[in-house]
Amino acid sequence: MPTCPTADQLAADQADFWNPRDENWNKHKIGWVICGICAILTTIITIVNVSMHARNYRVPAEQRQILRIIYLPMVYGIIAFLSYRFFSAYTYYSFIQAAYESVALSAFLLLLIRYVAATSSEYSAQDALSRKDKRKMPLFGCFRIRPSKPYFMHAVKWAVLQYAILKPLISIISIITEATGVLCDGTWDVHFAYPYLEVVDVISMTTALYGLVLFYLITKDILASRRPLTKFLSIKIVIFLGIFQTFVLNLLAKHGVIHDNGYWTTSNIVKALNAFSTSFEMVLVSAFMMKAYPAAEYTTSAMGEPRGAGKAIWDSINLSDFGREIWTSLQWFFNNAKSRREAPVLGDVTNADDQPTFDQAFLPSYSHSMNAYQHGTRDNTRLLGQEGVHTPTEDRSPNATPVPLRAAV
Repeated sequence: MPTCPTADQLAADQADFWNPRDENWNKHKIGWVICGICAILTTIITIVNVSMHARNYRVPAEQRQILRIIYLPMVYGIIAFLSYRFFSAYTYYSFIQAAYESVALSAFLLLLIRYVAATSSEYSAQDALSRKDKRKMPLFGCFRIRPSKPYFMHAVKWAVLQYAILKPLISIISIITEATGVLCDGTWDVHFAYPYLEVVDVISMTTALYGLVLFYLITKDILASRRPLTKFLSIKIVIFLGIFQTFVLNLLAKHGVIHDNGYWTTSNIVKALNAFSTSFEMVLVSAFMMKAYPAAEYTTSAMGEPRGAGKAIWDSINLSDFGREIWTSLQWFFNNAKSRREAPVLGDVTNADDQPTFDQAFLPSYSHSMNAYQHGTRDNTRLLGQEGVHTPTEDRSPNATPVPLRAAV
């Protein structure tokens, strides 16, 4: 059976190497302390930002996605510290880190969709995109897209959400193959699992990023006031830095600039330097997140009363809305394909009456203004008035019970 050339060949006892009774503060132990300090700073900054959003949790549809994004540097920082401290288990920790990256990307897409819907007077994403004309796809000029059609949003959604499915699956397979000795991380040998998993991972991530960029280019004029580029860069910089520094460190190792030192193998040192750099970078990224996703946008009382910090945290860690989005999209594709197969040869190939509208298919929870009111919007009273619903003046909170106008006193 082939042997992985990058496997650790040096015997090093991690417990003894990090013995606290050893007063010899060498560069490895100093690096460990710095990583720990950076992880603590990143966690503190993230907690402050999260607490501000949790205290002003007035628009759950948007803020649950924001909280998921805000967690990203904290997750990266903690994982980087653990990867440096328990360097032999770096591969396992890196897969957990990468899996959460897919969650953050998916949350960002759903956040942009909520932003687009909020720009419409009817809180309708279809209405907001109805003025978008057919145009060429970026990098694929031979294809044209029509953003006003439901298929566009479903295609964009699947381009991103597939990464939230595949990335954790790739991480699980990678952990299993690493434990059984058939992964060989970083080696492009067809006898090991790494090259196959890496190809699928790169294709999946590229597709997700393309979907996000495409949606941003289509809606950047609509979302100008929400600074979508700043928000996107706060996520993209995390991904880009990880890819770039891994490439540079592997290149230095390949040319002998980085080599084993008797304690760590070359592979260990590359991973440790990567973890060290990440822990420092995440302090800056977490601070940048406070600027990109300020809680001040949700402090106005016109949005209603806060829903509570406990609900905010629970909503952010409860990923059931991802499952609903995926299932709803699957239903749309299935129903659309079915209607085309059953359509008569002559006449229309689809029955418009049987097809769900954009919001029914893609934003089922927000297809009606009443539902938008119940889940938190930016102008709840106005939306209810458009629907012929009256909210008692003594209770304008999002939890108020709407009353039909004809029944209002």
